[in-house]
Amino acid sequence: MWKRDDTLPIKVGNLTIGGGNPVAVQSMTNTKTEDVSATVSQIKRLEDAGCEIVRVAVPTREAALKLREIKNNISIPLIADLHFDLSLGFIALEMGVDKIRINPGTVPSREILRSLVLEAKDRNIPVRVGVNKGSLPDGYQPTKDGMVQCVLDYVKFIEDLGYNNLVVSAKSSDPEETIEANKILSSQVRYPISLGVTEAGGGWRGIVKSTVGLALVLNDGIGDTVRVSLTGDPVMEVKVAYEVLKNLKLRRYGVNLIACPTCGRCQVDLESYYLEVENALEDVIIPVDVAIMGCSVNGPGEAKLADCGVAFGKDKAIFFIKGESMGTFSPGDAVKRLIDYVKEEDKRSR
Repeated sequence: MWKRDDTLPIKVGNLTIGGGNPVAVQSMTNTKTEDVSATVSQIKRLEDAGCEIVRVAVPTREAALKLREIKNNISIPLIADLHFDLSLGFIALEMGVDKIRINPGTVPSREILRSLVLEAKDRNIPVRVGVNKGSLPDGYQPTKDGMVQCVLDYVKFIEDLGYNNLVVSAKSSDPEETIEANKILSSQVRYPISLGVTEAGGGWRGIVKSTVGLALVLNDGIGDTVRVSLTGDPVMEVKVAYEVLKNLKLRRYGVNLIACPTCGRCQVDLESYYLEVENALEDVIIPVDVAIMGCSVNGPGEAKLADCGVAFGKDKAIFFIKGESMGTFSPGDAVKRLIDYVKEEDKRSR
C-alpha cells in the first residue's frame, strides 16, 4: 500500500500534492463558469476560507474561453473539469489551467483522449483520472472493484503514452464503498489520491456522510487531497474539510472550538456565547484552541489547557490565556476579551 508519505509528488500550479506534503483542501464552484465575475467572486470566498485548489465546470466553448480571465484573477490553482466534449480540454490547456480532470465514463473516444493527454504532456500539466460509481463506462461493474479497475485501465492507457503526471480518484456516494475502493487503489498505484464521497447530499447528513468516508481512510494514511462534496455553498465544503483534517491532526488551521454539551449545572446560556465566539472568529486562520466551558466540572481544566478560554460560573466567568487566569469578569466581558485576544493574535501573524 502506498501511503501519502510515499506517493509521487505532483505539481499543480504553485502547490505540490503527494509525496508527504500536507493534505490539500479543494472545492468546486457552482457558478456558471461563463460568468467570470460570479465565478471569481465565489473563488475569492473559497480562498478566504482556506481553499487551496479549485475546480470549475467546463461544459461549453464559452466557459473554456473564460478560463484565462478567471485564472488571472485568483490566487490558487485552477482545474478544468471535462466531460463529454474533450475538445474543450485543448482550449482549457491553452488558457493556462493548472490541471485537467477527465472522467472515463464521459470520455467519448480513446482517440480524442489520446490527443488531449499528449497535449497535456507537451505542457506538463497534470491529469486526474477521476472515476465516479454513477458514471462508469460500459463494461465495468458499479462496485468498488469495478471503480478501481476502471482507474487502473485508464492510468495504463495514459502511461502507455509516456505520461505519468497523474492524480487518481475513485468516488462513490456510499462512504464504506469509497473507503474500500481507495484502500485497494492505494495498493495498486503510487499516484496522489484525491479523496471524496461524491453526491454526499447537503446539511448535516452530507457532512456526516463525508466525514465518515474521509476520516477512516485518511486515518489509514491514504489520501493527498480532499473535497467534501455538499449540496449548497461550496465554502461549507472547505470548512468541513479543515475540521476533519484538524481533528485527525493532519492540518493546523483556524479555530478549534472546545465546548461542553451543557447539563443542569450550567448557569449561563452557553449556546449563545458559543455561537457569538464561532461567528466572530470565523475568518481567523491561525491555529488556535479556544475553550468555551459552562461549569466547574471540566471548565477550568479545559480552559487552562486551551490556548485561551472562558470558564463560566453564576454571573461570572474566568478568562484564561495559555493556562493563566487573566481575571474574573462578567460573562459578556470575558467573551469579548477572548474574541479580541484571538483576533489580535491572528492579525499579528499575517
